[in-house]
Amino acid sequence: MKRFILLAVTCAMTVPALAQNVATVNGKTITKDQVDTAVKTLIARGATDSPALREQITEQLINSAVLAQEAEKQGVDKDPEVQFAIENARQEILIGSMMRDWAKTHPVSDDDIKKAYEEFKTQSDGENEYQVKHILVKDETAANNLLKDIKAKKVSFADAAQKNSIDPGSGKKGGDLGWAPAENYVPEFAEAVKAAKKGELLDKPVKSQFGWHIIEVTDSRPVKVPSLEEAKPQISQMLSQQSLQEQMKKLRDEAKIEKTATEDSAEKPDAAPAVEAPKQ
Repeated sequence: MKRFILLAVTCAMTVPALAQNVATVNGKTITKDQVDTAVKTLIARGATDSPALREQITEQLINSAVLAQEAEKQGVDKDPEVQFAIENARQEILIGSMMRDWAKTHPVSDDDIKKAYEEFKTQSDGENEYQVKHILVKDETAANNLLKDIKAKKVSFADAAQKNSIDPGSGKKGGDLGWAPAENYVPEFAEAVKAAKKGELLDKPVKSQFGWHIIEVTDSRPVKVPSLEEAKPQISQMLSQQSLQEQMKKLRDEAKIEKTATEDSAEKPDAAPAVEAPKQ
């Protein structure tokens, strides 16, 4: 609760004085509006409004004001790194508020949700998902020897995965990757899974960027498409994010941006392009 109160107090300190004062600290006022803002933040996190809570928030606001004033007295606010952090926090608050306002004033329509859902259904039509187990090892020889032992029933697939797989997530579950479309995996792995028969342990290990995979496809089934009502929250969120991204691009395109070359940037080669984290 104290952590939440501190967070709420930090938010409240940014609110201008628009109402009666509840305290002053060396002439600096703390207003009822600031207390109300902090209370509202805490109520959203499950707290209950009460005189005791308001008194606790007031005390926190007083303490924060005392410490902030002392920091300014010591010149902490003149430090370039502190100034950058303050400005960065200010921008994040402004951006967050603007994005919430944008989402409220540009709600996703039911027609847009239905259209996106139909596209999703069309894309998912005829697709399968697979229940897959795998064991990942570093080199081909180890993979072949381990596969031979599994086929000869010298060791079970689950035990071999737990003892030998360098994929810790699935390894501790006996190699189980659960249910997923083949497209969730890297291409080599996906192709092997789609070509396998249900219940088949592949004859040969499959090489990928992560190493060598021993793969068993235990089951397959058509992808279950959720109903419109089930998918509506996720689709709405996706479309809202797309709308925000389009607005961000529009604002950037309209902005006058001039980059100034620095000595460091002139000496260094262009940065490598960002890449997605590899799938497995």
